[in-house]
Amino acid sequence: MISIAIDIMGGDNAPSAPIEGAVQALDSLSEDIKLVLVGPEELIEEELAKHGKEDDDRIEIRHADEVIEMDDPASSPIRKKKNSSVSLAAEEVKKGNADALVSAGHTGAAVAATVYKLRTLPGIQRPGIATVFPTPESAFLLIDAGANVGCKPVHLVQYGIMGEIYMREILGVENPRIGLLNVGDEVGKGNDLTKETHDILSGLEGVNFVGNVEGSDLFNDKADVIICDGFVGNVLLKSCESLATAFGRFLKGLLKKNAPRKIGAFLSRGAFQDFKELSDYAEYGGAPLLGLNGGCIIGHGSSSAVAIRNAIRVASESVAYHLNDHIVERIEKLEITTADINSKTEFASPVSG
Repeated sequence: MISIAIDIMGGDNAPSAPIEGAVQALDSLSEDIKLVLVGPEELIEEELAKHGKEDDDRIEIRHADEVIEMDDPASSPIRKKKNSSVSLAAEEVKKGNADALVSAGHTGAAVAATVYKLRTLPGIQRPGIATVFPTPESAFLLIDAGANVGCKPVHLVQYGIMGEIYMREILGVENPRIGLLNVGDEVGKGNDLTKETHDILSGLEGVNFVGNVEGSDLFNDKADVIICDGFVGNVLLKSCESLATAFGRFLKGLLKKNAPRKIGAFLSRGAFQDFKELSDYAEYGGAPLLGLNGGCIIGHGSSSAVAIRNAIRVASESVAYHLNDHIVERIEKLEITTADINSKTEFASPVSG
């Protein structure tokens, strides 16, 4: 049986959305699953009663009397709020009572709590947030989307390999292409970080590295995995989210300008609905924090019940497919560790807030 801990107090719509999403997951997932709901016990029991799940033996409650607010520092779960829901959810994974955790709350706090309590997989230096982006052809995985804002080349190289494993094992891409996000696609472009990362990846036998990828090529099916440091990745992620929202508003306004456009919009409503679902983060569930000695899925702050349900699905799939075992095996085979790569470039490596 797969066990997933849920940070019930994480997200803008907590605790109702996380609990409703948990209920949907129990009703929809085919494999055996247990959920550990972490948060104020009385509040959880009240919400479960609304869904008739107060006596479900697949649910376990872990009381947590503190909550990480969005304006709290990322270090809160390991310094000031050790009894917060996200901190105790990570503790459940550490103790072996859960295989992974799901949180839609403070991203920096989730990263800090899991890295501190679970540590990283053998050979992995820094975990990275992996986010799926849809494209007209299929999808690509961006890593890192905000966990590590100051990277060394070894971190980016490991991100590429972890992304390769995720695309192959979870999304079914047979030989994932790895691209390095850069200011130009020519060899030798970029700063010291990207130049050295390019050199290392180019020399790894059996890795499908396609070289540099410019921002204009992100959605042109040039790579299946695109790597960058967390600062760049987080800016890119939020910019794309904002652009998608703005595009929807622009299009809606333009289609309402006159009667023929309104008729055309009505006739095309199916296509518009398909596009909305394709670009809806809720359908993808959440972003896995790859490289942890355990599992963690980070949801969007405004996650709905559907998004939480799908985040639980993503977490259970990662466990069922033994994702971490595949990552460790691949890293060991390629010998991509700090000891094996003598990086000339030194950067600070803080976890994002």
